[in-house]
Amino acid sequence: MHHILFFGDSLTAGYGLKNAKTESLPALVQQKIDADKLPYHVINGGLSGDTSAGGLFRLDYWLNRPIHVFVLELGINDIIRGISPQTTYKNLQAIIDQVKQKYPTVKLALMGMEIPAFVPGSFAAEFRTIFRKLADANQMAFVPFYLAGVAGKPHLNLPDMLHPSAEGYRIIADNVWPVLHGLL
Repeated sequence: MHHILFFGDSLTAGYGLKNAKTESLPALVQQKIDADKLPYHVINGGLSGDTSAGGLFRLDYWLNRPIHVFVLELGINDIIRGISPQTTYKNLQAIIDQVKQKYPTVKLALMGMEIPAFVPGSFAAEFRTIFRKLADANQMAFVPFYLAGVAGKPHLNLPDMLHPSAEGYRIIADNVWPVLHGLL
């Protein structure tokens, strides 16, 4: 059995869902894997509120088991907290480096995040580019915008308009699955 680690924040953990064990993205991907009878087990390593620095700090715990596919979804809490895009980039690269060092043959996927285009300034513009740069530099499978088709749509989000509903996660899973399936 091969292991897929989804490593992220509340968007991985399934914050606010009635049953994250069946409705979060990692759970939905496991359902797709099972339907295709693929020999993979998905692990949800999401922690609500986590930043890239927090992820780097807690990474060792998650690397104490064999990992064959590593899916990285971190960074949006950095922007919410005003952490510089350079620092976010550096932390995410350090996470990728540690994973590759421990598991040289691991397959990597990056879930990109975007700030709405109406947010002005170089800070927002710089943040929008870090995920593509990381994916290219590390030859990672890449989903340019994790929340594509869901962000800003009230009926696909919880009342906070930050976290997807169960219906929103089904759309995300349909968007992410082709990229992940290509790695498997």
